[in-house]
Amino acid sequence: MEWVTTLLSYIFVQTFGLVIAYAAAGVLIYLVLRKLHSQWIALALAAVFVGVSIFFYAPVGLPRGLQYPFSLTTFGPAEGPVLPFGNVIAFFKNIGSFERVSDIARDPTEIPPPIARSEPTTVKIALTTKEVIAEMAPGVYVNYWTFDGRVPGPFLRVREGDTVELTLTNDPASLHHHSIDLHAVTGPGGGAVVTMVEPGESKTLTFKALRPGLFVYHCAEPNVANHMTHGMYGLILVEPAEGLPPVDRELYVMQGEFYTTGDLGKRGLQIFDARKMLDGTPQYIVWNGRVKGLVGNMTGNVGETLRIFVGNGGVNLASNFHVIGEIFDTVYPEAALRDGIRNVQTTVVPAGGASVVEFDLNFPGNYAFVDHALARLDRGAWGVLHVEGEADPTIFDGEMEESGGH
Repeated sequence: MEWVTTLLSYIFVQTFGLVIAYAAAGVLIYLVLRKLHSQWIALALAAVFVGVSIFFYAPVGLPRGLQYPFSLTTFGPAEGPVLPFGNVIAFFKNIGSFERVSDIARDPTEIPPPIARSEPTTVKIALTTKEVIAEMAPGVYVNYWTFDGRVPGPFLRVREGDTVELTLTNDPASLHHHSIDLHAVTGPGGGAVVTMVEPGESKTLTFKALRPGLFVYHCAEPNVANHMTHGMYGLILVEPAEGLPPVDRELYVMQGEFYTTGDLGKRGLQIFDARKMLDGTPQYIVWNGRVKGLVGNMTGNVGETLRIFVGNGGVNLASNFHVIGEIFDTVYPEAALRDGIRNVQTTVVPAGGASVVEFDLNFPGNYAFVDHALARLDRGAWGVLHVEGEADPTIFDGEMEESGGH
């Protein structure tokens, strides 16, 4: 398989390539020195060169390639973000057991309907953490860690005042422990302290949805940022007791950051790069888990009202959510559902935060979803909403070309 071959090539060529180069340089130095000095002096000097080279390379180059835990010094409250070498070995031993997901992107229309009841109740939710392999971009594969096998995790919908019983199961094929921290929870760790599950284990959290809003949930097993940048995040909506204004369509979108050792577009299975994560320089910035995760799956009709639940699963970057060619009629900043503001062009969605936007569809065409830090488009942060219907020339008129906008 191409992605396995590429990964092995990366590890053995790039990781050990310098070792081979140093050894070759040592032999060359020996041959040169042998002509000027005795054999023992030449051997000693060559050995010193190779030894010093490996001394400096081993704690820098080798751990960086294989992601040893001692390759970086960090000062967080838990273990650092790098993957232990034992995990790398375990990954290769179990590579045949990982599920291959044909499309990692969560369908943005996959949302439970609005809650019709007027009284609180007990809501039971079951989630499974799964580690899978899927394409980030054509020919680029990533070992995703997920809730229910897609990125983002399922959209959860409850009502203010509900009691939620959430059971988290870690798939037996997983290599890592996982947990869940829901920002909608009032309690230690957002629930993470009672849901730490090893492979094959299940645990149940019970909490009351005290405050309305749109909240991020994510894995909180240390290192938390590591787990999130593998794809472990989603949204839970706690509807206000009075409900939300009716709309014709709702969409579920989340921006995420992925940090790979290989350069942007490097084909094959890519290794997580802890140093890039600490530096805040992701290779891929995408919607719903992959490049073009929001292309070909969002539609609407002229005359409809659209609501978008927007989340940010990133650990470093704020998202600057903008729809090219539209103005948000109402924005609920940071998902404060009783405090909407009007006529907004771009809304900031902080890392680990969410927003809700609503707007009318007035004219047919394609409308790009972007992070308006526009350099991020080239890393994958864009999608397309296709709107059909009758054109009104009093709203917009002119000879359109194939591409346009920002």
